[in-house]
Amino acid sequence: MITVDFKRLNIRPGEKILDMGCGSGRHTGEASRFKDIFVVGADMNFNDLIETRNRLNFIKNCGEHGGGKRGISAADITALPFKNNSFHHVICAEVLEHIPDDGQAALELIRVLKPGGSLVISVPRFFPEKICWALSKEYYNANGGHVRIYKKKTISSLFENKGLINRGSHFAHSLHSPYWWLKCLVGPNKKDSIPVNLYHRMLTWDIMEKPKFTRKLDRLLNPILGKSLVLYFRKGNEN
Repeated sequence: MITVDFKRLNIRPGEKILDMGCGSGRHTGEASRFKDIFVVGADMNFNDLIETRNRLNFIKNCGEHGGGKRGISAADITALPFKNNSFHHVICAEVLEHIPDDGQAALELIRVLKPGGSLVISVPRFFPEKICWALSKEYYNANGGHVRIYKKKTISSLFENKGLINRGSHFAHSLHSPYWWLKCLVGPNKKDSIPVNLYHRMLTWDIMEKPKFTRKLDRLLNPILGKSLVLYFRKGNEN
């Protein structure tokens, strides 16, 4: 499930990309398909890093790797182990809602980004997330725990106030919002719910097969039901 619109990043051969909070490596893997780039998937979860490595190897074995370098790194988003101005592009998808000190995390993401570089942030959208919190007290403790719900103005200001330029935004994954509402109704940790499992099978089929009907439906519903808010920033050139 790719949340970021890579076409907005204008990735060029030789550039370096950081996927911070890479999870199972969905964006790390997608970035590795670009020609001659260096992508790093970073996370604090060791098992997620193993999944990312396996995904990268699978892409390479399928002949879909772009020929560049790739790596994984154990990293704390509030104290990144990278030098200043290390990356041309930084991706941080569905991470900041888990981080108590999101201000320090934002500073670190900006610090490792090169002047003129792109930063992509995605977080759960306020409206669908608010419904999940209302339906289940367990929800915001599941999957590592959510410590806040962002409004668009709040998350935008977090980076604009630190000097970044907002280059636009969009919503993503509208078909996933009803799934999470249904999951919250029955209990987010419940494994034997037939409706939830059937919906999950449909989402998996949609991700794997990418049928035109569901792709079009997802795009049409994103402005209303999009589960994720995705924002694109640029770091100004330093004098």
